[in-house]
Amino acid sequence: MEPVRFTFLNGSDIEQLELSDSEVLGAVEQGLRAQGLGETVIEPRVHLTPDPAFNGHFNILRGYVAPLGLAGVKIVGDYVDNYKAGLPSEMALLNLFDPRTGMPLAILDATAITEMRTGALTALGARHLARPDAKVLGHIGARATSYWNVRLLDRIFDLTEIRVHSRRPESRKAFAERLERDLGKPVIVTEDWQSCVEGADIVVEASRLERPEPLLKTEWIAPGALVVPYGTMSAVELSLTDVMDKIVVDDWGQCRSGQFGALRAHVESGRLSEETLHGELCEIIVGDKPGRERADETTLFWHRGLSLSDIALGAAMLAKAEERGLGQKLRFS
Repeated sequence: MEPVRFTFLNGSDIEQLELSDSEVLGAVEQGLRAQGLGETVIEPRVHLTPDPAFNGHFNILRGYVAPLGLAGVKIVGDYVDNYKAGLPSEMALLNLFDPRTGMPLAILDATAITEMRTGALTALGARHLARPDAKVLGHIGARATSYWNVRLLDRIFDLTEIRVHSRRPESRKAFAERLERDLGKPVIVTEDWQSCVEGADIVVEASRLERPEPLLKTEWIAPGALVVPYGTMSAVELSLTDVMDKIVVDDWGQCRSGQFGALRAHVESGRLSEETLHGELCEIIVGDKPGRERADETTLFWHRGLSLSDIALGAAMLAKAEERGLGQKLRFS
């Protein structure tokens, strides 16, 4: 029997791939399209909390994308105090397998994958649910996924006003400086939540709260705006869903269950249910349901993160790494 080998892509390999914005958006959209066509399997994520004293947990995401011929499992740590040790708050590994035999095909440093695919999901949701002329973004949070939210939203909408806020002054300042450098346009650093989001065309809430706290007020949301809340701990008021004309999620199966999520209380209270849900983003992408239909529609897109996006982006990275001769072949057996 020939030795079984698999590909390992580390963080340096992935950085050298230099994926373009279009490549990131295209890969994630491919996963969503497969989901909309019924060509995927998504298992709701599960969590492991080793010890509450560590102030963090692991998310385990599992899925299968038939058109790509790949099954995958991603394990990502979510530790909000990691900045104190100079570490990213989210670090991850993606494992890809042959779904026909179970043979391991690849292991990828999925830290950047998590950041990119989260931003791509935000941006693709906005493409279908925000006003086409949206120009003002209010973004809460400065974690690594936040960068890709803003970068890819700007790619689609060519924003004229970007406002950012986060809990720590040093983090929001550094975040704004990075965005200004990479996007080539000014970024407004705000001192509070209200001045960041009030009246914005697109509002993204990606805060890092230790416990649910309604810091984002419903009254600040302008008619016709799109709101994208995806914090692990909810930062929105229960009344937020009351003002929405459409509520869209990435996967209702995982949104309706589990202990975490920005709209967990809305599901548990019955405000968000199959009856009040407009649909999943994948249904809009394949044309089964409409996206935004009127300029004055106020919309909400809640995404918890899809294993399919990880797998699709991982597959795109593997293909490009093969072309560029990057990565290592490791012996499994």
